Amino acid sequence: MTEPTQAKKPEDKSKRPSPPAVAKADVHGTEVTIDYSKPSLKGRAAFGEKSPLAPVGEVWRTGANEATTFTVSKAVKINGQALAAGTYGLFTIPGASEWTIIFNKTAKQWGAYDYKAADDVLRVKVKPTTLASPVEQFTITVDKSGKVALMWDKTEASFMVK
Repeated sequence: MTEPTQAKKPEDKSKRPSPPAVAKADVHGTEVTIDYSKPSLKGRAAFGEKSPLAPVGEVWRTGANEATTFTVSKAVKINGQALAAGTYGLFTIPGASEWTIIFNKTAKQWGAYDYKAADDVLRVKVKPTTLASPVEQFTITVDKSGKVALMWDKTEASFMVK
């Protein structure tokens, strides 16, 4: 005789240590949506060669938990380079003087564990800037001009959607 199984309740993601968030804007008639999770510093270094959060020179999920997704309702240009409408995994490679922003065709995955460079649709290089005040919890913003900013600790890496 088998035991009855109980239906598993869906996870309440808002109770995670790194809660989910959405950055969204209408950019010149194109809906831009970024779904991500917000890790906190909690006394740790965000970026660095030995950082457990986002090591310099390594592919990062650009948040926590599931890989961050980047969705555009129409074809756009990212820092002048074409990107078709759709949903992408948004990965980054943080660096002290340069970041690589990666749009990957595999949008739904946990972290960057199964990330494959062969699935990259677009890569753009950006120069990070230093923020005046540290940001404790990783934050992504997108404004109506198309500026997407990734901010954490004292670092901001941004790119333009047009």
